[in-house]
Amino acid sequence: MESCTVETSDGVKLNTRIFKPREEGKDNLVIVLVHPYSVLGGCQGLLKGIAVGFAERGFKAVTFDMRGAGRSTGRPSLTGFSEVHDVVAVCKWVCENLSTDRILLVGSSAGAPISGSAVDQIEQVMGYVSLGYPFGLTASILFGRHHKAILQSPKPKLFVMGTRDGFTSVKQLNNKLKSAVGRVETHLIEGAGHFQMEGPSYDAQMVDLIIVFIASL
Repeated sequence: MESCTVETSDGVKLNTRIFKPREEGKDNLVIVLVHPYSVLGGCQGLLKGIAVGFAERGFKAVTFDMRGAGRSTGRPSLTGFSEVHDVVAVCKWVCENLSTDRILLVGSSAGAPISGSAVDQIEQVMGYVSLGYPFGLTASILFGRHHKAILQSPKPKLFVMGTRDGFTSVKQLNNKLKSAVGRVETHLIEGAGHFQMEGPSYDAQMVDLIIVFIASL
């Protein structure tokens, strides 16, 4: 694992980590992972298990602390709109420094709406994965203005959710995705709650699911 600092367009310095395979992977695709809500203690450390899993399977993966989280400067925003700049900055850095023109964006919990708003701002992003997108009514007070960007993006999308997610019911997920354009896939994890799915016991399953999705792109 290597660490570096990525600077955003508005001068925030983001603590970033790169996970590389032992041998140069066959695929030049880089997976950029966006962590859960900073305001509730979300940080890149929560995604380390998944990032390590990708590196072990031959993929480069990148995690970073969004503004105000971990060792990154700046302040977190309540609605996640400032953090969209963070995602864009990291993706641009990845293209310039990791010699790739193909990025898969993966957002966990609040990181899903934030990364979803960045998908069409970065030409090199060729697919999107949401782990526990908070589509429910209460969460939509904070993140509702992000929904349109990902639902209207023509890029391939995979939504992974536990059937006992406390923020979004399976019915709410399906209703939201009815209006989505392009290729949309869902994968439901029976009996898993929202925070449970973020835990390390599900990391290997997330890696497997996402690698199958990558192979289909």
